[in-house]
Amino acid sequence: MDTLPNAGDIPLVDNSRPPIVKGDTGNYLLQLTTDKTFAALAPHLEPFEAERGIQLFASEEPLDKVHFLDSGIGSLVAMSPEGHECEIGLFGRDGFSPSSVMLGAERSPYRCVIQVAGSGHRITASRLKEIAAENAGFQQLLLKYVDVQWIQTSFTALSNAVHHVDERLARWLLMCHDRIDGDEIALTHEFLSLMLAVRRPSVTTALHVLEGNRLIRSERGCVTIRDRAALEDFASDAYGRPEAEYEKLLKPLRRTSD
Repeated sequence: MDTLPNAGDIPLVDNSRPPIVKGDTGNYLLQLTTDKTFAALAPHLEPFEAERGIQLFASEEPLDKVHFLDSGIGSLVAMSPEGHECEIGLFGRDGFSPSSVMLGAERSPYRCVIQVAGSGHRITASRLKEIAAENAGFQQLLLKYVDVQWIQTSFTALSNAVHHVDERLARWLLMCHDRIDGDEIALTHEFLSLMLAVRRPSVTTALHVLEGNRLIRSERGCVTIRDRAALEDFASDAYGRPEAEYEKLLKPLRRTSD
């Protein structure tokens, strides 16, 4: 892929406005904080908007900012020494990234790129850790998310090993659907190829399978979920375990079928 803009290039929203209030955030973790903790965080949360394709952080660069998305989806992407790339996880309004800063990491072997445009708030890693160190409940909340992020990553690896690309695509679309409003997901075949670690012709074939079963509608740059319940049935055991863990530890995540 082409070189992407650095995290420092993410345009900030006007910071002259008052600090964010708890009711205005769409991020699940920030919503779960106590009023006292949120009041400590609010003056340090910088609003930002991120277009599709922009990097929140690059591999092997200092992790000086932590991003909480209110909307949109970010992908965690690993690269081999030969330059092959694959998505190892994703996050949206359900969490934050890089989550490894809560374990003391200062750099990451993978990068994070926005795959569905959105907005959110960011805070310096040092400030976040300071506030967490002073509030055991908040620290526990963040570490619960670290846990479910690793569970998601482990099941992504499992799915890549044992499931057919059609099922993996269904799983991935369901995960995106959980993290957005509405049923339309702005995606390109190039991004899908990267996310699923397959060639673009395989993406096209898998989309045709799901579309032929009337589970989705695929148009240029956009996938629309048509039948959520049937898509879950198609994904079978490829989807659901990480989502259940998130709900057990934090709050409901999965979208219900209409």
